[in-house]
Amino acid sequence: MDDSVKQLLRQIIRKIPSSKLESTLTKWDHLSKRQFRSLDFTQPKWLFCENLLSLCEENDLTVKQVTELDMLYHIEHPNQGTWYACQLVDAEEETLSSELVHFRESFKKHLKYLISHIAVKTKKNDDGSIWIRIAWGDNFTRPNHLKPSYVVHHLQTPYVFVSGLTAKYKTLLHQALVLSTRYRSITDVHLSGRCLSALRDLLMRQYKQVFPTKYPRPLQERNPLPSTPNIENEHMKHTENRLQMAAEVFGDGALPKLETAVYKLETKYRDNGNEMLSGREEPFRGEVRFTSSNLLESLKSCVSSGIACAPVTPLLSSITQKGRNYFVITDKGPGISRPPGPKI
Repeated sequence: MDDSVKQLLRQIIRKIPSSKLESTLTKWDHLSKRQFRSLDFTQPKWLFCENLLSLCEENDLTVKQVTELDMLYHIEHPNQGTWYACQLVDAEEETLSSELVHFRESFKKHLKYLISHIAVKTKKNDDGSIWIRIAWGDNFTRPNHLKPSYVVHHLQTPYVFVSGLTAKYKTLLHQALVLSTRYRSITDVHLSGRCLSALRDLLMRQYKQVFPTKYPRPLQERNPLPSTPNIENEHMKHTENRLQMAAEVFGDGALPKLETAVYKLETKYRDNGNEMLSGREEPFRGEVRFTSSNLLESLKSCVSSGIACAPVTPLLSSITQKGRNYFVITDKGPGISRPPGPKI
């Protein structure tokens, strides 16, 4: 093992929580039973790491085998960074997205044709998605395994999720994805977050939805708290309508765990009392950001409890209906624009 492989292994061990080390190394399967039994998982992590390094040196592990450990941990714990959702569009007559073997070989071939020094590793997950770990280099430098990009493509769907990708390599990745799946292009869907499963569920509508009805009715699961008969009779209809409207927009049941929604304002400033701002020809620019540990649940609770007025404004309902959490609002109405920043 050279110094670069040792450094990589140290970094991987440092980011794995001590409580997850034993289960992750068990699945890694690059230590003998004797070696695995010799490890003391109660040791301080720095000492544990040195002992593990000595065992790996005995086995003369390669960078390819060490990166398998990094990939195993990310698959088991995907919420390590921010994920950005993309969508393949304009499919040809017969796409190859669902053919795992062809996609894997074609993707590696096209990406390595576009850039000389690169390391690509793929693995199919239990949910049918294919995980891709990419260590980027260029024509003069070796692949940097310390800062890899991760790509998750759900087979038989046009959706792709990317984490850790810089703007420098974005075009190369998109081109390789388009060529290996026989779509004509790929586009950002302006949906991002730390919870990969939430982005997937939101785009694929994998949560319990309720569709609008002409005759609102109370949801069977929603039993209002006991109250006096007079108050109950007076407010029952309004309560039922609020619950129905909240369910129609946000669904009925557990919602995808989305943390943020961003609304970028590019509108004319309107205030008769402030001629300096209202008289400007340029639009007034600002940004409104909603943040919560579970934003969709928070918005749904505001509507169903009466804190927010119903019906739900399209600015909020578009999060679930369009599967996006980045919007640009102009005088012509809400639209979509590319989010700022070096990453997709």
